[in-house]
Amino acid sequence: MNREANVICEAIRTAEREAAELMLHAHHVLAECKTGHRDVVTEYDRRVQALLMERLYAAVPGAKFFCEENDQQDDLHAEDLFIIDPIDGTMNFVRRFNHSCISVAYMHRGELLAGAVYNPYVDEMFYAVRGGGAFLNDRPIHVDTAPLSESVACVGTAPYRPELTARTFSLMEKVYRASLDIRRQGSAALDLCSVAAGRAGLYYEMSLSLWDYAAGSLIVQEAGGVCGTVDGAPLPYDSGKPSIAAGGKQALADFLALLSQ
Repeated sequence: MNREANVICEAIRTAEREAAELMLHAHHVLAECKTGHRDVVTEYDRRVQALLMERLYAAVPGAKFFCEENDQQDDLHAEDLFIIDPIDGTMNFVRRFNHSCISVAYMHRGELLAGAVYNPYVDEMFYAVRGGGAFLNDRPIHVDTAPLSESVACVGTAPYRPELTARTFSLMEKVYRASLDIRRQGSAALDLCSVAAGRAGLYYEMSLSLWDYAAGSLIVQEAGGVCGTVDGAPLPYDSGKPSIAAGGKQALADFLALLSQ
């Protein structure tokens, strides 16, 4: 299966690079609200997703899909399943921050086997196949082994869940005081990849969807890191909206200890 997963991962990366051209050449981007004024979608999200689905179905005939847009959410225990976030960091994309990515993961009968996250603005392709390590533009990457006190921490604000705002910012102050500094970059997938590449020692957010973290979490794990919830429980790979905490073993342990204070 790993040999097949490698082939599929290559197909994901090829499709992501093609779809990224739509992002790079976007103009007159109009945002539409979904569940609220912070939860937006654009025609480019839909176009990128459609292109990815077409290319990946051609690569794996009969494949199913669990996607952010267009309500395409098939059985998570399908024989072959692609989990797609066509533009992670849509608000960044709309506001031209040039810090957004395409995130695609592959699952086989409920087991996460491959994933790739591509930031076209800086041409960085992060990817991993289970048991094969993690890579950035074909170079191996590894998480940082430093404690939280010697790490930068990435933080997500769960903007679609206002009931979590108070807890998010209260914890953010604790993490800021316990670390070198914090970063709020607006893309969960890229924050996870920052952890995998050793740029950040920690990333946490109080609520995410599967397409936000599926590929990135595998990349972190294959880079030697750990992913779970902020309560220290295993990270679920289902249709819920769990919290997430990812990092090197020491930085993550320091974070969880901070929560217990």
